[in-house]
Amino acid sequence: MIAPLRPGRYGPGVWSKLMDRPDQTTHFGFRDVPLGDKQTLVNDVFHSVASRYDLMNDLMSGGLHRVWKNIMITALDPPKGDAPFALLDVAGGTGDIAFRAAEAAGSGFRATVCDINADMLDVGRSRAVARHLEERVSFVEGNAEALAFGDRIFDAYTIAFGIRNVPRIDAALREAYRVLRPGSRFLCLEFSTVDMPGLDALYDFFSFKVIPPLGRAVTGDAESYQYLVESIRKFPRPNAFAEMIRAAGFSRVKWESLSGGIVALHSGWRL
Repeated sequence: MIAPLRPGRYGPGVWSKLMDRPDQTTHFGFRDVPLGDKQTLVNDVFHSVASRYDLMNDLMSGGLHRVWKNIMITALDPPKGDAPFALLDVAGGTGDIAFRAAEAAGSGFRATVCDINADMLDVGRSRAVARHLEERVSFVEGNAEALAFGDRIFDAYTIAFGIRNVPRIDAALREAYRVLRPGSRFLCLEFSTVDMPGLDALYDFFSFKVIPPLGRAVTGDAESYQYLVESIRKFPRPNAFAEMIRAAGFSRVKWESLSGGIVALHSGWRL
């Protein structure tokens, strides 16, 4: 069964207290902004690009994002039988990871996609119907830092290209640990640090000179894609992010660099 929600656990009043830190700042791309402002700014980005988000992923990566996501699903290895298995896919609004997992799994598999952006979720719901997966994949609006789910109820947690947009990554990692059952796995696919000589310069040129104009041409929004490429440079290096995963309580933490370090697949277990 899909894990139950706990409605109202984090209502607007509680959430405002969580974010009431006027003395703290964080980064929004290369800009420093008040911690409490980042989520609204990120929401604006994804409201703007939701309808063309998947098309832009294909154009920006030359289709490689599909390969990276398939590697993630292979690592997840969802069960093929009819035993119940509950996946929580966070910041996965358009459903890419959940759909791939459902199509690779058996009849007992169910996925809950949790995303803070209603427009992205609307795209995901439409795609689920088109794929005849609406009975196996559900969509819930929620925040990664304050998940409205019970403790220890999911068999796996995935987040792909989303955690760098979370204002308080440490809080999101603690929430991931909380909602996982003992023996369950955390998987995070995220852009990383290019470590191949020559590729690094080419990657920087493509990121800053090609992607924002491409975003303008396809979505009418260059600024959102300027933020997205800047946010990659502000994300912790793999070893530093691995330490954050360990600090949240996870064991057997490791990562695998893909495509010369363009992305990394991070893994941890709740034991």
